[in-house]
Amino acid sequence: MNKPILVIKFGTASITGANGALNTAMIAEIARQAALLQPRYNIVLVSSGAVAAGKQHLKSYTGTISERKAAAAIGNPILLQQYAALFAPFGIAIAQSLCERTHFSNRPQFLQLKKTYEELWANGLIPIANENDVVSDTELKFSDNDELATLIAVGFGAEKLLFSTSVAGVLDKEGKIVPQINVIDEAALGLADTRKSAMGLGGMVSKLTFARLATRMGIEVVIFGINTPDGILNALEGKAGTRCLSQDCTMSARQKWLASGSLVTGRVQVDEGAATALHKRHSLLAVGIRAVLEPFDCGEVFEIVDADKKVVAVARAKVASRALHLGNLQQVEVAHADDIVLL
Repeated sequence: MNKPILVIKFGTASITGANGALNTAMIAEIARQAALLQPRYNIVLVSSGAVAAGKQHLKSYTGTISERKAAAAIGNPILLQQYAALFAPFGIAIAQSLCERTHFSNRPQFLQLKKTYEELWANGLIPIANENDVVSDTELKFSDNDELATLIAVGFGAEKLLFSTSVAGVLDKEGKIVPQINVIDEAALGLADTRKSAMGLGGMVSKLTFARLATRMGIEVVIFGINTPDGILNALEGKAGTRCLSQDCTMSARQKWLASGSLVTGRVQVDEGAATALHKRHSLLAVGIRAVLEPFDCGEVFEIVDADKKVVAVARAKVASRALHLGNLQQVEVAHADDIVLL
């Protein structure tokens, strides 16, 4: 795969009108710009909109879980038909990729997903990803498609991740676009408007939160306005939206997956000595664990927090947390250094 990977996420508000109907003109514009970029990039489009497109076919829709699942079942083919029809004039076929959280938390499944995308790219297709709302477990859902886009970008090693919005980018307190964010810290997160769109689940808080994860993993993120002329093209060139600079990252592909795609099931609190040892790239020993805050089994991923309960790392367990209560385990290795990722 000799082309860099580009992931572009479109929220519900980006591709639908106020009544929830798909905005054909906008999808056509997405197809035009993506077609111009395809010779340079292996592209993934992460597109919401299925629920919005389908719910108008349900009587007295109120947004219950079962109604959302039914709306997604109706709207998914409608959404894909629109994309297929509007990419066709450019000689580009598209493929549907309905994803669930386990496709990322289970590494063998994740690697299979990656191989599938590589096969699609090799044959000139553009995958369009969305959460598989029809069957997704309500307790294991993506928080929104901002998370799905980020997991794809980090897991596949994308060069850039673009988030489209209904505004022109991240705005400061005076309503002006912030052209560049060097590091997404608490001050940057404080710029986010906490309102969500009437149609979608995400918002600027979500985009900046996942942009922080992606930039820490070495991926540049641009948050741009979908209604900006040539918005995708200009965002990619740094001429529109808010550019969030990538940070230096020396993690292996497996470590990036561990830090982003794996499902965290447990949590431990460590003492100051253990926290220091972790930052020196040492393994986590049982002697350094102050408390098990949430249990986990052998092989599962757990968070490591310091004395102030601030998350400092995630790790894959070599032993189950229940074994830590048995005593005589002071020097037992709970997680090997290669399976610990500092955050």
